[in-house]
Amino acid sequence: MTETLSAPTAPAALPPVVDAETWRRELAELRVREKAATRELDAIAAQRRRLPMVELADYTLVGKDGPVRLVDVFDGRSQLITYHHMWNPGAEWQCGGCTGYTSQFTRTEFLDPYDARFVIVTQGAIDEALAYREKVGNRMEWYSTADSPFGADVGAPPGGGFAVNVFLRDGDTVYRTWHTDGRGTEQLSHTFPFIDLLPWGRQEEWQDSPEGWPQAPAYELWVDSPEVARLYGPSA
Repeated sequence: MTETLSAPTAPAALPPVVDAETWRRELAELRVREKAATRELDAIAAQRRRLPMVELADYTLVGKDGPVRLVDVFDGRSQLITYHHMWNPGAEWQCGGCTGYTSQFTRTEFLDPYDARFVIVTQGAIDEALAYREKVGNRMEWYSTADSPFGADVGAPPGGGFAVNVFLRDGDTVYRTWHTDGRGTEQLSHTFPFIDLLPWGRQEEWQDSPEGWPQAPAYELWVDSPEVARLYGPSA
């Protein structure tokens, strides 16, 4: 049986208690803003679909079976999403944020009807990268750009941060259509959207929270790489 994380002790600060009618009224007020945000996200997605694109060179990465052209990473599909995992050569544990973030993607076959694929690309040598993938129980397909300028050319150079890129294939030609990094990746996960629904939210000091709400330094409550391995790795 997998051991679960222990929950912190509940703090004394609580939301105010009101009658049901007051609660429904205030929820309805919030819903106006939530719906406006949804419409804005729809408009942003519409603008994203109208972005131009840039043609890429014929890069060669390395996968579990050896060298592979970028166009073949699509595995026959027309669209490709890549998550660029931060990498520190030789480290026992890689970036906790990247390790935890990518651990949530265990079933991506829902992309198949959309003619799309989602993979991890890292600056780590492929043998080291695949060993780490096994250690932390990651389910995604990994590729190395250690011997290719591909990572650096799409915003994820050696020693750099994480990033997400999207590509479109037309025959043997690959185009770059979208990129984000930093907090731009939050909308691509379910972790933060779930946590943001909680009464105490992320409990991080930078957030605007009521007086007395539990708050800690950023990242302190995040599940780190060793914990991901314990929960999802071979011995889980």
